[in-house]
Amino acid sequence: MTDPHAIQPSALDQLPDRDPEETAEWQASLDAVTKAAGPHRAAYLMRRTLERAEGNGIALPKLLETDYVNTIPTAGEPSVPGDEEMERKITAWNRWNAAAMVTRGAKHGVGGHIATFASAAWLYETGFNHFFKGKESQESPGSGDQLYIQGHASPGIYARAFLDGRLDESHLDNFRQEAGGNGLPSYPHPRRLPWLWEFPTVSMGLGPLSAIYQARFNRYLTNRAIKDVSASHVWAFLGDGEMDEPESTAALALAAREELDNLTFVINCNLQRLDGPVRANFKIVQELEAQFRGAGWNVVKTLWGTAWDELFQLDTTGALVRRLREVPDAQVQTYQTRDVAYIREDFFGSDPALVEMAKLLSDDKILECFHLSRGGHEARKVYAAYKAAVEFKGAPTVILAQTVKGHTLGEGFASKNANHQMKKLSVDEFKSMRDLLELPISDSQFVDGVVPYGHPGADSPEVRYLQERRAALGGPAPARRVHPVAPLPAPADKAFASFDKGSGSQNVATTMAFVRLVKDLVRDKETGKRWVPIVPDEARTFGMESLFPSLGIYSPKGQTYEPVDRDQLMYYKEAKNGQILNEGITEAGSMADFIAASTSYATHGETMIPFYIFYSMFGWQRTADQMWQLGDQLGRGFLVGATAGRTTLTGEGLQHADGHSPVIAATNPAALSYDPAFAYEIAAIVKEGLRRMYGEAAPGEDQNVFYYLTVYNEPMPQPAKPSGVDEGIVKGLYRFNTAESAGLSPMANAPRIQLLGSGTAIHWVLKAQRLLAEEWGVAADVWSATSWTELRRDALEADADLLRGEERIPYVRRALQGAEGPVLAVSDYMRQVPDQIAQWVEQDYSSLGADGFGLSDTREAARRHFGVDAESVVVAALAQLARRGEVKAAAVKEAREKYGL
Repeated sequence: MTDPHAIQPSALDQLPDRDPEETAEWQASLDAVTKAAGPHRAAYLMRRTLERAEGNGIALPKLLETDYVNTIPTAGEPSVPGDEEMERKITAWNRWNAAAMVTRGAKHGVGGHIATFASAAWLYETGFNHFFKGKESQESPGSGDQLYIQGHASPGIYARAFLDGRLDESHLDNFRQEAGGNGLPSYPHPRRLPWLWEFPTVSMGLGPLSAIYQARFNRYLTNRAIKDVSASHVWAFLGDGEMDEPESTAALALAAREELDNLTFVINCNLQRLDGPVRANFKIVQELEAQFRGAGWNVVKTLWGTAWDELFQLDTTGALVRRLREVPDAQVQTYQTRDVAYIREDFFGSDPALVEMAKLLSDDKILECFHLSRGGHEARKVYAAYKAAVEFKGAPTVILAQTVKGHTLGEGFASKNANHQMKKLSVDEFKSMRDLLELPISDSQFVDGVVPYGHPGADSPEVRYLQERRAALGGPAPARRVHPVAPLPAPADKAFASFDKGSGSQNVATTMAFVRLVKDLVRDKETGKRWVPIVPDEARTFGMESLFPSLGIYSPKGQTYEPVDRDQLMYYKEAKNGQILNEGITEAGSMADFIAASTSYATHGETMIPFYIFYSMFGWQRTADQMWQLGDQLGRGFLVGATAGRTTLTGEGLQHADGHSPVIAATNPAALSYDPAFAYEIAAIVKEGLRRMYGEAAPGEDQNVFYYLTVYNEPMPQPAKPSGVDEGIVKGLYRFNTAESAGLSPMANAPRIQLLGSGTAIHWVLKAQRLLAEEWGVAADVWSATSWTELRRDALEADADLLRGEERIPYVRRALQGAEGPVLAVSDYMRQVPDQIAQWVEQDYSSLGADGFGLSDTREAARRHFGVDAESVVVAALAQLARRGEVKAAAVKEAREKYGL
């Protein structure tokens, strides 16, 4: 058996030791200290030696964990500027009103959260009083800092807005009651309260991910000379339980790699998630420290309040620090709720040195330390951590601030596992809270058992102080502003019109058509620089390599190497002012990029035009939550699902075969979803999108939308644009041709059918049109359905108008009005996609689609498998006509046998 104490082989053995005797002396010294003073003293000396080495600029791997103590010692804490007593009073009012708001709303059954803000109050208040720059900041005009507020802490933010006069009691009484138009959303929602909230965060995990990419996008804007936002700082407030979401830590390495010292995470480590302890048997702070240090972040731990200073001074043996390191989080939570006898026995009784220490401590001192004194509850500790964060250069900072969930809410709340679900305090609990916070609220103000809101008065010293501090920092925060910027000028028509004549005999995939359009648009002198191309590592798959040398790939370090393809025309060019965001294999990161760029018009007063191109299967299916975040944040831009459809990507199979992205996209009210068939349709849709989102919007038209376009990798002939189809392209449907205009010369009184196709399916429909005419004597008209979803939405609005007494015919019904025969709709998606319009089509309606799982094969075989190829369309058309008695029933069987179906 191997001796565990034996010296094991080391990686250093493979390196020459210039002086083995000196090495042996150092090792012997360590052994001697360990033997004489114990391993803890030896560890202390090693830590001090490593600190000195780091201070002297000696490159050494960093330790991933430090002791369970504050990073900044009490002696190293700067004094807090301003009036600490005034700030205590302001925080007390905000604590009270946050709890009162949720409690008063409880009678309506709308819920709310009290305990989160109670634990985090000083984390926010210290920032609002001293650090968070507003939109009128002289250092960062029009931008300020970006604040990602923890969703469950929203009542505290509303309470502060009430104190500074931005909200009144009627607003607070309508917390979570928005239907009447004067309510407050439950969590940060820019779409619901667009003058206050900038970033939706309560879909946990998306806030930290977005904060990283926002900080990165700030650097992008600065490096590209769009706007200097180098003074803007991004603050993300997170819960320790939230860090379990994979998105929370997905981009930590990116933030460190790009040295985003304009970013600070503040993690409220109250050791509780929604149902209990975060790491009951372990220590979440230590785990997070190791994770962030390992990723290259600067870590500041703010764990203990000043009451602990005396204890640490008494810890001459290191026993206290050892005990704090070994006690699991759930036991720390238990200490907060137990009496002093329990703490003396369980915590101090485990070590003789701690027993002796406890004899020197009063009961009150022990209770103060274990019940109340946490670093996150003291302005001085929090201020020191924030100051260290904003002054640190070369890496992002994470602050791990320990608090008690439900702090100041009384014994019924503090550290209780159920406190996330507890929505109200009793009157007696409020009175106890009032006394603890020293608020001038009398018993008589509790009328009929209703807790009153508290306000010191609009001209009180507290309110004046609060407003003066915010004025010095650049105005109120959080705040969202849409700056009065002029609409972007429309690009020259030449870029769009070039697609009108078609491709002639050349086969062109619609993906290539879209990339060519963008290539022309980024050359526009007025708006070209505002395009932000985003791609998750497969730019070459989408034919975007031609943009590399002309636009450059963004890298904050430029290009520090000679690319292997430097001698080629389309070489891989990185640049500090590069325009393309080529993110690597991360759809989530790419979406976070898109959100930051798409909302820059509000965040920074700089309109940007992002387009994000991706495998359509890996878009909505994988990151639909972020697409909702995009809609919540009022983002604008173009999402492009490439290699779209269930049968167009030959050989890739089930996991690449998208037959449903338009269904998911249809669920998002902010998404305008299109499935264009031809290059000229793409040009028309993009032109309209630029007008609506960035140009002169029509009266009543919502600019806060984004477009989802599906494009295909199947090279096909691109026809010339028929005249008069622009309205239909935008609205979702137009007649591409008739049997007569297609030159098929049907016989007089021939049976007729209307074939609707979208995307790549239009080509099967056109072939079916010819087969029906030439082999079955059926005249078919072909329609291009560019957007089934927009047709449905228009029809739903028409139905709603009718209920209001305003009669309007839906566009889809008007377009098909008078069209002879039944309607057969075909797409490369599940039938649910074209079936969206079925109830508004007056003709007999049926559909074909690619339902089920995808599979690997050729396009032709896959389409035959799903029954959507041209021959399958013919059989379905004949079956529909046979049911109407317009062709013989035997024709359907004959067609099946003829085509081998």
